[in-house]
Formats: sequence, C-alpha cells, structure tokens
Amino acid sequence: MPSPLPEQALSELGRTEGGPDTLAFLVRDQHVRRLLLLRAVLDAVEEADAEVCPPALRERFRADWTLLEQADRAGVARAPADRDDDVRGTPARDTLLYPLVGPLARSCLRALGAETIPPTARQLRSRTLRCELSRFGALAVAAAVRAGVSFSVRLDAYDGLLVLPSLGALRTSPDVSVHVVGGDGRMTFRRRGEADVVVYVAGRDIVTGSGLASRGGFATRSDAVSWSPVYMLPGLVPGSVPVPLDDIDPHRTVSDGPRHRELSGPAELDRRQRERWQLSWAGVRSVLQLGGGQRVAEVAGLLRCLVPLAAPVGPGVHGRATGSCSGTRREAFGAVLSSTPPTPATLAATLVHEMQHSKLAALSDLVVLHREGPQERFFAPWRPDPRPYDGLLQGVYSHVALADFYQRCALDADARPGQRHAAWREHARYRAQTKITLPVLAASESLTETGRALVDQLLVECERMGEAPPPAGVRIDAEERVRDAYARWVRCYVPTE
Repeated sequence: MPSPLPEQALSELGRTEGGPDTLAFLVRDQHVRRLLLLRAVLDAVEEADAEVCPPALRERFRADWTLLEQADRAGVARAPADRDDDVRGTPARDTLLYPLVGPLARSCLRALGAETIPPTARQLRSRTLRCELSRFGALAVAAAVRAGVSFSVRLDAYDGLLVLPSLGALRTSPDVSVHVVGGDGRMTFRRRGEADVVVYVAGRDIVTGSGLASRGGFATRSDAVSWSPVYMLPGLVPGSVPVPLDDIDPHRTVSDGPRHRELSGPAELDRRQRERWQLSWAGVRSVLQLGGGQRVAEVAGLLRCLVPLAAPVGPGVHGRATGSCSGTRREAFGAVLSSTPPTPATLAATLVHEMQHSKLAALSDLVVLHREGPQERFFAPWRPDPRPYDGLLQGVYSHVALADFYQRCALDADARPGQRHAAWREHARYRAQTKITLPVLAASESLTETGRALVDQLLVECERMGEAPPPAGVRIDAEERVRDAYARWVRCYVPTE
C-alpha cells in the first residue's frame, strides 16, 4: 500500500517545489505502482479465458516472465549490500521502470479484457494481444541483457519492427519470427534467410563513466543498418543517468483523450534534428538554474525519457510546421513529450511546465485532492474552451511554477535587458492567469483537507511573487489580456437570458 504523504512533502509541493526526500518519495511510490501494474498483467494472463489468451500464448508469456525474474535476481545479487532502495537500482528494474513500459502494460491489460475496451475494438483483440505480449517478451530480453543474464528466445516482429524498450529496434520484414540470443552486453538477432545482426549494449557503468555520457551517444551499437538505437542525452547534472531521446518506442505517444488530441504525432529524428535537441539540452541546465536550483533538481530527479514530437502545423508560410507543443502521460511517469525545442530557454520552460504535471499527477495518485466531477465548466485564461476542475488545477499548478521561474530569471543580476524584459513579460502573463483562477479553485467545497492545504499554499506563493512586481506597463498589459480572454469566453459559453 502507498505510504502516507509526509507533511513536509505537501508543504514543498504547495510551493511547486520538492526537496530530495519529497521527489524520492514520489518516485518510489510511482515505481511501486509500476511493479504492481506489471504483476497485474501476469495475473490477467493467468486468469484470462482460453478464448482470449490461448494456452500457447499463455505459456510463452510465462517463459518471458521467468526471464524477467532471472534478470531481477541477477541484479539484486550484484547490488551493493548497503543499497537502501528495493525498487530501483538494478539493471532489470531500471528497465521495467522505463516510462514507456507503463503504456505497454496498460495496453496488455486492455487487450486481456482486464480494462474496459470499446465494443468496436473487440474484433482486434486477438492480434493486439499477441502483438502486445510479444512486446512484453522484448521487455524481458532488454532487462536480461542489461542484467548480464544469458538467454535464447524467439520474438515476433509486428509491422516490421522489433522494439526493445529503452535500447532500440530491429527493422525487419512484417510479422516475422526472430531468434534472439544474448547475455553479457551482447545480442544476436537471427532470421531465416538473412544475415545475423549483432548488437552490443553498454552497461550503466560504461554509459555514465565514458565520453558517451559527456557528449551524448547511443547505449547500443551495431554495424547493421537494420538496427536503430535509442539516442542518449548526457545526464543533466554530474552523476545523473543519461536521458533517452526515444523516437522509436511504439508506445511513446497516444491519440486518445482530449489532452493528447492537441499534440502533434511522433517524430523520427534525423541527424540534424538530433543535433538541435542536443544543443538545446546542452544549455538547459544553466537556464533552469536561473529559475532556481529546485528546477534543476526536479528535472534531474524526475525526468527519465524525452519523446520527440513533430512540430505542430500552424499558420506559417505555405502551411509549414510552426510553433511547439508538449505534454506528459500519467501512465508514463518520468517521460516528457515535446516538439524539437529551438533554444535551451524554450526547453527549460517546457521542462518546468511538464514537471509540475508529473508531480501533481503523482500526488493525486497518493491522495484525493478534490471530489469535483468531470464537467467542463471553468474558465482557463490559457485556453479558449471550458475546463473541468481537475484540468484547471493542473493548469494553475504549472502556471504558478512558471510565474516563479520567470520572475527569478528576471531578477537575475546577470540578465541582459532584452532577456529581463522577456522574462518579466512571461512572469506577468502567468501570474495574471493564476490570480484570476486560483480563487475559483479555492472556492470549491469539494476540496479535501489535503487539496485545501495545497491550494492555500499556491495562493500564498502567488501573493509572495507580488513583492517583486514587473514593470507597471508589462503587468497592465498581461491583466488586460486576461480580461479580454474572459470576455470572449463569456460571449461563447455563458448563456444569456
């Protein structure tokens, strides 16, 4: 069962911050939930009717689960005796806790009928289940090779792609069987009528202790053009793990749900796009630091995967892709989805924004913050349409953090005049938006005691920022924009008598 929320953690989260203990608490709880979710897949396979999960498929899954257990035991046996974290810390468990494994597990449960699926999708269940459970087998292979466990298994490549989560993918013919043999950091893929593909996997000590981490690079390598490795960005701070820039995993994006329909589709990066990501990442730490050391700490502590998105199509010349978009997925804790950031400053703001969604989602898994329904009836200055209460809370939480971030950037003694003006403008915009929406959140009678404490602390933070106001003209302009947005919203959504 999840642990009670420490009072200190709630106080820090109410300030949109989070010390090392608070971040570790959220991460540990999410990791326990991930392991329970994976166990739920095993239970669902065992309990499924033979018509849903045929005996041969069930036996194959059991063999994959056995390989996962072997990899886990090998990692635990090699772990330092003084390791105090029984959830993370071994190669196998780090693989299981990779953010994009969460959507895979959810997809398996839906295909098994353990989660409700629409009637129109039932006819696709059989193929979907075979495909998803095969990907679970690929997860077991990824965990085993990282743990140094020898194995010899057969995997199915659907739609011409055999993906090993966090490592890479073998491109092959559609719907073929691939024999994979490996152990000790090496895998060999064998297919009938084709040359073997040998892939070498760098261990965590190699990845974090060599030039690979300082310059960015791949955690796997192969001479075969059919192997596409996941690119690794160097750790944000010394000693932190590299961050995968994953443009391969089939579960990296989702098309359902109102929030994610607004995001562009997944992107496959070429060399030039990867270099743009690397340049922005190389400068992001210094920008985050301007907004407070806690912003660096929360990204280093929570971010475990970046998913590139295509640039959204905007009103640019000839309909070219313009603008940017980003998001998080509740079932993929630790992942941030984002279009290619043009500058380190853009990426820093994106990470500040999305880390707040991750923290609040993790907090909401631990405690009930409110009991408002899903009705979309609240004004949010950053959107043209009504929002549900929970969506408003999510937006306000991230906007308070952004207002604080930009205020600190504006107050930095080394900021150039142009940078300071831009930071004040952004601060004023976000603070004006939260000043009009926070009272709405606070007025709800459906807030729980914990939710009330969180919202009250957000109100304190918003007022605190008023002690160092932006230039008057910038503040007035931001407040006028919010009033104009509200007037448009009233005309569209408030009925007249």
